Amino acid sequence: MTLFNPDPTIQLVPIPGYQPCIVIDDFLQNPQSLVDTAIAQRDQFSPGSKNAFPGPELRMPEEFSAQVNTFFIQHVRKLLDVRRSLSMYSRLSIITLQPHELAPNQCVCHRDRLPDHPQFFYGACVLYLFKNTAMGGTSFYAPKLGTENFPAGFGKAQNYITESTEDFDLLCTIPARWNRVIFYDGTIFHSAHIRNPELLDADPAKGRLTLNGFFTCRKSEQ
Repeated sequence: MTLFNPDPTIQLVPIPGYQPCIVIDDFLQNPQSLVDTAIAQRDQFSPGSKNAFPGPELRMPEEFSAQVNTFFIQHVRKLLDVRRSLSMYSRLSIITLQPHELAPNQCVCHRDRLPDHPQFFYGACVLYLFKNTAMGGTSFYAPKLGTENFPAGFGKAQNYITESTEDFDLLCTIPARWNRVIFYDGTIFHSAHIRNPELLDADPAKGRLTLNGFFTCRKSEQ
């Protein structure tokens, strides 16, 4: 049986100045199965070694990531003007840190990759695997100084970023919803939109559990 809903609801949400965000509701046939996986393997989650994610992560098997990649190729690729997918991996993630525990670079929005190779598209996706939508969705930002001149800055406030600052303009926010996935250009500045950090929980059954995927693709014009 396929992992994915054969008739999902797909929306294109504009991100001013950038590629749209692809929002797909009712993504998985059985989203609870991923929550159950996270619960069963909670002791195998560990802090990310190559990123500033504010919580533990669990790399997903290649077989699972390949199925997500197939969905991307069949349903999302053309919407983002991508010719083909070259590689992809995914992980389960749980945001757990309270504001006072955040490092400076966790208090500001981020990009998954720098747009350093113009022939490539670096895509990303987030699947929300929690039912309490007050734990927050995802927001997109634009640097006020421009992407080329903006330094590798740090957050000036000890908190999650959820609004425009002196350095960034908030462009749009995609609300979280159970079994909703979003696909977007990972070179756009973005951040989890967490206004209620007191709701965060390290238990995958209660916390802000997501599936995060990362795609390297060749652009259509190449």
